[in-house]
This record gives sequence, structure tokens and C-alpha cells, in this order.
Amino acid sequence: MTKFSDLNLNPKVLKAIEEAGYETPTPIQAGAIPPALEGRDVLGIAQTGTGKTAGFTLPMLSLLSRGRARARMPRSLVLCPTRELAAQVAENFDTYSRHLKLTKALLIGGVSFKEQDKLIDKGVDVLIATPGRLLDHFERGKLLLTGVQIMVVDEADRMLDMGFIPDIERIFSLTPFTRQTLFFSATMAPEIERITNTFLSAPARVEVARQATASETIEQGVVMIKATRRDRADSEKRAVLRALVDGEGEACTNAIVFCNRKIDVDVVAKSLKKYGYDAAPIHGDLDQSQRTRTLDQFRAGDLKILVASDVAARGLDVPAVSHVFNYDVPSHAEDYVHRIGRTGRAGRSGKAMMICNPRDEKNFAAIEALLQKEIPRLDSPVKSGGSDTPAEAEDKPAKPSRSRSRTVSRKKADASQEASVEAQVETPKTELEPQAKSQSKSQDKPQDSSQDRGGHERSSHGRSNSGSGRSGGGRGGDHGNKVVGMGDHMPSFIALSFEERRAG
Repeated sequence: MTKFSDLNLNPKVLKAIEEAGYETPTPIQAGAIPPALEGRDVLGIAQTGTGKTAGFTLPMLSLLSRGRARARMPRSLVLCPTRELAAQVAENFDTYSRHLKLTKALLIGGVSFKEQDKLIDKGVDVLIATPGRLLDHFERGKLLLTGVQIMVVDEADRMLDMGFIPDIERIFSLTPFTRQTLFFSATMAPEIERITNTFLSAPARVEVARQATASETIEQGVVMIKATRRDRADSEKRAVLRALVDGEGEACTNAIVFCNRKIDVDVVAKSLKKYGYDAAPIHGDLDQSQRTRTLDQFRAGDLKILVASDVAARGLDVPAVSHVFNYDVPSHAEDYVHRIGRTGRAGRSGKAMMICNPRDEKNFAAIEALLQKEIPRLDSPVKSGGSDTPAEAEDKPAKPSRSRSRTVSRKKADASQEASVEAQVETPKTELEPQAKSQSKSQDKPQDSSQDRGGHERSSHGRSNSGSGRSGGGRGGDHGNKVVGMGDHMPSFIALSFEERRAG
């Protein structure tokens, strides 16, 4: 079995490797380090979590151990797609270069230009950067790339997926033609083949695993769900996620939950926290200080669940992640490999579970086609199609549905109200005035329906001559401590049908 001592690395680098506790290189390291030390271009393809970072860090340090950096002219350049991956590569350089007098600078967004400019002005041996921030420094005249001897593109496929192709091509054009180029990636898309054919010269191709394969130490599963109602699809999906986490019990020591959209990252993290789970979000729109703080808490074990977008899918090295939950089926099949690769690292066992609804079945089929195997189906941990608790419904209140019975009842109420309005039109406001006067003069004289109708006709006839009939006969007067027209008294005309009143 090959050992690091057999790879012809610098003795000081070997000492740092030994102090870090490593003895045997991984297959990608054993295959990439020898040609890299020879000065050849290298195209490394391996599944995530197999040690690609050390595969280019160790030979770079050995090659850079001799020489001196000049101001604003880095000797080597490492490009990374995300800030987190760039920071992780910087940590690897710190670990393996502790016995070497080499300098480095980390150029990422969310950090002051001033501090980065100071490092560049002193001269750095290793420059680690994201493409956008690197070009910002170059355009400000603070950086020259003509002294780059070794250039590394880490996670090349993710770099291209994120739309960095024009930036990568421009950066290549700013570096010397004689540079040594190292490409490392987990997958190899046709577009990357075109880039490597353009910018790499007779590279040593090191492929230690079939493209886009998941580690055999990862137990995979998928829950197929279907919402009971469209307006409750999201809340039911979150209920399934919580049930999956609960179902793992103490075996779930920590976990990463992946979502496709940044807005869903925030919503899922907020929902988990509301139900008492120790969760926090991380995505590209958060401040760099907050992202760094959240990752540090997760690595230290102070945070149990990290809800992330694909910004954390590549290069996030947390050795002991027990579970990965794909809340969303990734849009690109290759991203599935990178996501679940956050667990089961360095030979450990891990578990990856995914939630799939009907609209994601096409993307799910693409994942199984890429893996060339079927992902085991799991029973839904939530009964009745994932119905949620009432509290969850508060996240997004559903719009009330108008049932047919309610519509019919409302139509009947409208018809009754319309009839009442017509009755009021037929009955003038001065209706009660003559009746009240008649009762005040002679309460012993009975009033039959004809007199009521007559009174009604008289009051109708005299409506134009009286403008205050309601106040006089309704609420104003004292009629033997009895309120006329209100309370117990009901004028007899009300008991008549609409047709009788109209005929009268």
C-alpha cells in the first residue's frame, strides 16, 4: 500500500502530514500527486469527500517551498466557486504549510478590500480566491497574474454551473501560458471537457471512481409524497421533514437539510426552530460574518441542523455529519452526489434521505439514471398524506374555500333581504304615526285589518305632508310606558303577506 513517504513530497510537508494524523493517501491523492510534482497538468475526477483538496495542496506546497513571492504577483492561484470552499482550502494550506515559510491570501466577498490589499502588497505565495473578488482586485489595479506558476480550479463543474465560464476564461487569459494547471472535480460535464481541451496541455487524467457515484458507505432513501390539498403542500412537506428527523432519533447527531431556493432555506429553518429544533440557515444572501459564525457552530457541534442551499453542497468538510436530508430534489442530478457527499466522509457511514413530490419526479428520474441504480423508496412517516398540525398552518394561512352550501345559503339570505327592502318601500316611514295617535285617543277601540289598511293608505297619502313620522310614532312619545313600534308591539300589517299589502 502506498504511503505519503513514497510520493516524493517535501520533508517539511511530510512532517505536517504526520502531525495531522494521516499516513495513507486516498486514491485520488496517490494518483494526482506524482504527475503534479513532475510539473504536468492534471485532470482529477473523484467523488466528493475523497480528499481532492489535499491532492493539489500537497504537491503545490512542495513545488513552492523554493522561491520568493513578489508584491502584487502571487506565485500560485487557487479558484473556488464559493466562499466556504475557499476558506476551507485556506485552512488546508495552514495545516500542511506550518513548517514552511510560505504566505497566503484569501480573497472572498463580504470582507474588506483594504485588509486584502495589504496582504497582496506584501506578496503571497498562494492566492486563494473566488472568481468575482479576484477580478475586482485585478480591475482596481491591485493585482497582477503574470507571475502565476501553478493554477488550480477546484470543483470545476460547480464553477461552471454557477455561470463562471466567462470569468474562468478571462482569468486563464491573464495568467502565463507556461503555467501548470490542475483541474479537480467530482463530475465531468461536456462543457468542462471543452474547457480542459482549451486550457490544459496533455493532462494526466486521474479518475478513481465512476463519474457521479455516491459513496458506498451512504445509505440512501426517498419518500414519495402527494399533498392532500394544493394550499397545504408546503406545510405537509415540512411535516414530513420533521417526522424523518424524529424517526432517526439519537442516531441523527447532526444533519444538513438542502433546499433548492434561498427563500425556502429561510422558511424551513424558521419552521424547524419554531418546533423546537436546533437549526440555522446558510445561503449566499447572508452576510459573510453570519455564514462563518453558523458554519463554525455546526463544525463545533453547537448547532445540530444546518439548513443550506447548494452554497454548502460543495467542499463543506465536516467529518462527522450523520445525516443529509434533501428537502428538495436538486434540479441538476450531479448536485445530488455533492449534497449527500457531506455525510459518509473519510470511510464513515452516513444516511441520506430525500423528499419527492409529483412535480419533482422528472429530476428524480435523472438522478437514478446518473447513479445507474434505484434509490430505495421509504414509507411516509406522516399518515394521511402528511397532514400537518394546526400550528404549522399558521406559517401560511390557507384561503377560505367557498362551498356550494354556503353559496346557496348566501343566495337565500340575499333574497330575504331583498324582500324586506321591498316591504319597506311599500310601507312609508310615517306608517306608525296615525296608528300611534289613534291608540293614544282611544285604546278601547279595536283595530281590524281594514282599519290598518286604511291607516296605511292615509299615511301613504299623507307622506308628502309629514317629514318626521318615524320620530313621532316610533321612539319619541310616551304611550303608557310602552314603546310603540318596538319591543312587544308588532303592527298588524307586518303579519300580512307581501301580496295582501300590495293589493291593499
